[in-house]
Amino acid sequence: MFCKCWSQNLETTLVSPVNATPSPRPDRIILSWVSDPTQSFTVTWRTDNSVKTPRAEVAESNASPYFTSPTQVIPASTESIKTESGAALYHHVNFTKLKPNTLYAYRVGDGTYWSEWYQYKTANNQPEPFSFIYLGDAQNELFSLWSRTIRAAYASAPQAKFMVHTGDLINHAETDAEWQEWFAAGSFIHATIPSLPCPGNHEYTRTLAIPTLTRLWQPQFTLPANGVKGLEDTNYYVDYQNARIISLNSMMHVPAQADWLEKVLQHNPQPWTFVFFHYPVFSTSGRSEINNLAKYWKPIFDKYKVDLVMQGHEHNYARGINLPRRVTYKDKEAGTVYVVSVSGPKMYEVKSKPWMERIAENTQLYQVITVESDRLLYQSITVTGEVYDTFELRKQAGKPNKIVELKADVTTERHFNNTLPKLDK
Repeated sequence: MFCKCWSQNLETTLVSPVNATPSPRPDRIILSWVSDPTQSFTVTWRTDNSVKTPRAEVAESNASPYFTSPTQVIPASTESIKTESGAALYHHVNFTKLKPNTLYAYRVGDGTYWSEWYQYKTANNQPEPFSFIYLGDAQNELFSLWSRTIRAAYASAPQAKFMVHTGDLINHAETDAEWQEWFAAGSFIHATIPSLPCPGNHEYTRTLAIPTLTRLWQPQFTLPANGVKGLEDTNYYVDYQNARIISLNSMMHVPAQADWLEKVLQHNPQPWTFVFFHYPVFSTSGRSEINNLAKYWKPIFDKYKVDLVMQGHEHNYARGINLPRRVTYKDKEAGTVYVVSVSGPKMYEVKSKPWMERIAENTQLYQVITVESDRLLYQSITVTGEVYDTFELRKQAGKPNKIVELKADVTTERHFNNTLPKLDK
C-alpha cells in the first residue's frame, strides 16, 4: 500500500535539533495538574544530576517587572533516570492554595541556573467559555515536521486552557533523543499550556511478554493519581470548568478501566464529558478491532452520553456523526461523536465506513474545541490554517445532543491521490 511506503521514508530523516544531554539548566519544562485547576498547577522539568537543591518559585503576575516579591519557594520532588543521553534528574512541583482565575508567574531552577519566568492563569471557579487543543499522533519527524502543527495550534488558540495528546508522542519509547525533539518542538508552549497525554503503543516496549510503559513516561509527566491502580499517570480524569476530561489507557487493563469509568461517570457533576485514548473504538484503516474497546467501553459511553471521544493510532482523519448502533447507523440526535486524528507526518489510507461523516488522508491536523454552557464548537484545522471539519454540539434539555454541521474552508476531501505532488515522467 502506497501510504506504508510513504511512512517508511520518514524513518530515515530524523532531525536532532539540540543536544539531548541534560545540563544544570532546566529543560523539558511542562505543565499539568494533579489537583483542582482553579487552585493549583504542576510543573515538571529535567536537569543533570549535579543539581542539589531543585525548586520552583511562583508569584502573582502583574505589569511591573518587580512582581517577584513576595514569591513562594517550593522544593521539588526528584527522581533519577539514565538514558543514552546521560544521567538525568526529573523534578516536579505542585503549586497549591492559589487563587482562581488569577495570572501567576513561575520559574524553576536551583538558585544558580534558572528558567525564564513563565505565566499561567488558574481556572475560573465560575462558568465561562473556554477552549482546548486536541492533537493526534505526533510520532515521527518531531522537530522537523510535527513542530509546525503544535505551533500552528498555539497560534490559532493562544488562550487554550490545555492540550490533549492521544498517544504515540514519539516513535521509539526508550529513545531519549526523540523525546528531546518532542519537547523542543513545543518549546515554551509546553511550559505555558498544561498537557494531558495518554500513552499509545509507541510509548510501550515489547522486549518482555507483556508490553511495558517506557520508564521515561512517569518522570516526564506528572498527572492525577485518581485512576486504576497500576495505570498511574495514564488513566485519570480532570474537571475543568464545566467539563470532565477522562484519559483511558487503551493498551491494557481495559475491563478494569470500564469498571472505573462507570463510577467516574455515574458521579459526574459536569454537563460536558470528553474522553481520550489511543486505539480507536472503530478502525479507520481497516484494521481489526483492538482490545475489545467497543465491547467494554462503548456501552458506558452510550449509557452516560459522553459527548466527544478523541482517538489516534490510525494516522488519518475520520469523524463520525454518532454511533448509537455500532457502525451502520447514523442519527443527528444521538450520542457520542467519535474522532480519529493525526498531527504528525506519518500517514495511512482511510477505509471508509458508513459512520464516517468527514475523512482526510495525507493531512496534518489539529483540533480546537470551544466549550460553552450548552454549546460546543469543534474545528479540525490543517497545519496551513484552513478549517477542514467543523460542527456544533448543542445541549437540549431532556434530549440527546443536536449536531449541526458547519461550513468548512476546505470542502473537497483530501486523499493521497489529490494531495501528493505529481512527479514528472
